[in-house]
Amino acid sequence: MLLSLHRGALGFGLRAAPSPLAAAAAAARRTSSGTVVYSTAEAAAEATEEKKKSAPGPVKNLEAYEKVKMEDIVSLCKRRGIIFPSSEIYNGFAGFFDYGPLGSELKKNVKDAFWKNFVQCREDVVGIDSSIIHNPTTWQSSGHLDGFSDPMVDCRETKLRYRADQLFCSPVVLEECGTTVGFVCVLEGNDDDMKKAAKTQAKKLLRESDRKGQKIRAFEFKDLTQVDEETMAQVPSPGSGSPTLTMPRDFNLMFQTNVGAMQDASSVAYLRPETAQGIFINYKNVLGTSRQKLPFGIAQIGKAFRNEITPRNFIFRSREFEQMEIEYFIPPGDDVWGPYHQKWIGDAEEFLKTVGLREELMGYDVHEGDGLAHYARACTDITFRFPFGVQELMGIAARGDFDLRSHTEGSGKVLDYFDEENKEKFIPHVIEPSLGVDRLILALICSAYAEDEINGEKRNYLSFHPSIAPVKVAVLPLVKNKEPLVKAARGLFEKLQRRWNVSWDQTGAIGRRYRRADEVGVPYCVTVDFETIEEDGAVTVRDRDSTEQVRIPMDEVIPYLSKMIDGY
Repeated sequence: MLLSLHRGALGFGLRAAPSPLAAAAAAARRTSSGTVVYSTAEAAAEATEEKKKSAPGPVKNLEAYEKVKMEDIVSLCKRRGIIFPSSEIYNGFAGFFDYGPLGSELKKNVKDAFWKNFVQCREDVVGIDSSIIHNPTTWQSSGHLDGFSDPMVDCRETKLRYRADQLFCSPVVLEECGTTVGFVCVLEGNDDDMKKAAKTQAKKLLRESDRKGQKIRAFEFKDLTQVDEETMAQVPSPGSGSPTLTMPRDFNLMFQTNVGAMQDASSVAYLRPETAQGIFINYKNVLGTSRQKLPFGIAQIGKAFRNEITPRNFIFRSREFEQMEIEYFIPPGDDVWGPYHQKWIGDAEEFLKTVGLREELMGYDVHEGDGLAHYARACTDITFRFPFGVQELMGIAARGDFDLRSHTEGSGKVLDYFDEENKEKFIPHVIEPSLGVDRLILALICSAYAEDEINGEKRNYLSFHPSIAPVKVAVLPLVKNKEPLVKAARGLFEKLQRRWNVSWDQTGAIGRRYRRADEVGVPYCVTVDFETIEEDGAVTVRDRDSTEQVRIPMDEVIPYLSKMIDGY
């Protein structure tokens, strides 16, 4: 039990320290109707947090995410105005998406959170915003013109193209005699979906070979980059159902364009496939103008474009996307990069958790051997368990001095660093944390997907962290036909608009309005009622996740919400 000194009538004595809820209650008053009004934002915030811990709250369905399918997420995003297929009135355009009213706010909040965490709140990182189109020699020096490709296979019959490393084949082997009946071929997905698709194909294969009902051995999947020509001649195409696939070949992923009036070889340029090279080619400019010293980083958020062979899994793999990247420059040395790399892995994981990713859905994938790029010393991916399986979310790579050295050779410009303390010049090495905005948004939507039960009624809602929620607050006048009440609510709404993105809803029963706000992830609802204008001048603030409510004076609403949303 915590004890605190208390000065009593007869001197000093020992007594138990008050609980947070008791302390909050001490800063509260009760109106004539029996409603408790907390006099300060701090007291109300303490009471809210304590109630969340002590009150039973809604009964959460802990298995909701385990049952959700990718189709459910896609449908939810369209219904709620988060993400739409691009050019939908023209039947869409594969690999491109548009962000709706809620999605554009969510995207802005995610980027702002990244920038605040890694640039504004750090003295050793500065930002830039480079052009989408660079001098084409940039991509020759970086290796993208020669090596930025994916393995591709074509279906000779349907003319469809597939990424070879996203198609998996397996022999269908009879359990009893070990005879190989044929092969199945399925698209990459989670284990259950791949096995289900393979079983369907295997049943058809057994039926066609008069072996219906015979048992087969477990599937042994391998992607099509690992098969030889003899095997490929037996692997059915997902498009035709027959063995009509070509052997894998490289396909360059860069979008080509032309700059200027002429369209010949001299006008060819490329839309950037990543934001990193824009940082490297500006390294010397930033070093000379920002007065930074090693170690320091340069951050950038921006669009990138990749002509993906088979864009899939919604916004996880698209042809136009945004990246948030940092190139953190450090001194060379085999004993130097390791601690920096580990520190950035920790910082990256902490950031992802602070914006609302569920820790139990996150993991690590450490690249080793052939899994590393030829120039990389180490690379660790922070993974996320999407409905379609575990995939890379954010990569933290130790890239050595490959990039700056390549651009030094390609441009003829010296991109070194002079260490004044040791009086030596060297080309810095780099730690690169890289994160896709769209992938993070998809992971946040998946993390926020929630179901619970309130008084026997099922509730589906998005439990976004307040800092990234598209709409922070919904202001609800209890009725819409009492002018003084609506006027008071409208005045509060307009004040809140200056600080956050807020919504106004005056139609329907108050419970129905709460549900509407919950469905799109609004963390707080503020209700202005008759007591507000007739008795206590206070409003009711409802928490989305716990459904707990506190009543506070109207002039304490902004300080209270600031503490709950922004943390201060």
